Amino acid sequence: MLIVKRIPWMALGLLLLTYTTLGWSLSDLQAPWFVWFVLVLSLLLLVGTLTAPYSTLAKYSIVLFGSNTKTFVAAVLGAFLFFMMLAWFRVFLDTLLIVSSAILARIDFQSTGFKEGQAFIVTSIFSIVGVGLGAFVHTAITQHVWL
Repeated sequence: MLIVKRIPWMALGLLLLTYTTLGWSLSDLQAPWFVWFVLVLSLLLLVGTLTAPYSTLAKYSIVLFGSNTKTFVAAVLGAFLFFMMLAWFRVFLDTLLIVSSAILARIDFQSTGFKEGQAFIVTSIFSIVGVGLGAFVHTAITQHVWL
């Protein structure tokens, strides 16, 4: 019962809500199955990146910026991503909201003393359930299941 009191319910609720809107949007677009698959893989990658220890991230960043060529490619990629951010500002804001809610959940899990693995599992479950819930609710409303 003690672990249920320690879980950051507010942050997980916000995470669930943001991923529900993402699932709703993808269901509205009638995205093919591979888009859903790539979405689930990318959200697991995002959650894994946020819950990974910072020493692991530092090790990979040294590999990325190890030479002048790699640094140049990273700078060009960053400039391209900045251009895409300005060109598709609405998509950028939605992505920023999703990343922010995941970061909030990570901070809350870290402050309550959860381990990285526990935070990854709980955050991943809430993210995947949120996407599925958004798709289910959109499908149920548009097909008038409850009427």
